[in-house]
Amino acid sequence: MEIQYKQEVNLDWEEFRATLIASTLGERRPIDDLERIKLMVKNANLIVTARHTGKLVGVARSVTDWIFCAYLSDLFVEEEYQKNGIGKELIRQTKLLIPQAKLILLSAPAAIDYYPRIGMTHHPKAFMLDEVDELQ
Repeated sequence: MEIQYKQEVNLDWEEFRATLIASTLGERRPIDDLERIKLMVKNANLIVTARHTGKLVGVARSVTDWIFCAYLSDLFVEEEYQKNGIGKELIRQTKLLIPQAKLILLSAPAAIDYYPRIGMTHHPKAFMLDEVDELQ
């Protein structure tokens, strides 16, 4: 199976959403909030895609300063294409575009064991804040 990887600056949000739904990550993203999905695609400044005969089958969506760090906020592959190395290659292609930047991601629960297997390092010092009212 030949997969084409490339950076896409104008990825169609509907294509992004359809592939997100066809992956397991769709369960943890606001797929019914179309405006939010549109802005997720529009505001990301590094998107690498995987396509099979033109069909979008995987996405690595990041926000980066291009030199120090990049937050890989979405990494997903359509379920029928999973376990073929596409996710790993999306990470590799992303990193090749930002060689000096540290790549950071938060793992989905189902993928927590995947990242160490492909050579990524677990970082126990990450923190999150969902709501401003949670600050004390």
